[in-house]
Amino acid sequence: MDIRLKRAYEAPARSDGPRVLVDRIWPRGVSKDVANIDHWLKGLAPSTELRKWFGHDPQKWPEFCDRYLKELKCDEAAEDLATLARILDEHKRVTLVFAAKDTEHNNAVALRDYLLKNQI
Repeated sequence: MDIRLKRAYEAPARSDGPRVLVDRIWPRGVSKDVANIDHWLKGLAPSTELRKWFGHDPQKWPEFCDRYLKELKCDEAAEDLATLARILDEHKRVTLVFAAKDTEHNNAVALRDYLLKNQI
């Protein structure tokens, strides 16, 4: 399973495979044509409350991951997790797309790690 991460502001590449936006809000200033998003799975994004609490503070990263993974186990995320699992089964490579400036501390990183650890 090859799960790549890419900011929405980076140019799409043929090697990306299906591009899956995992943010609740569309990235500012990026047109849908330019983004080349194949799937927008809003249910995999952290809740607004969690996102605001985290504020991309690296010191809150471990707590954010714990809270985010709990949210992924809720009913709201179940359908989108199943969709992502199907996409992963059908393709050798998938790229999770996100808008955050911090490329090390964001929900796409936590989601990729969760997927790889649990072999979803």
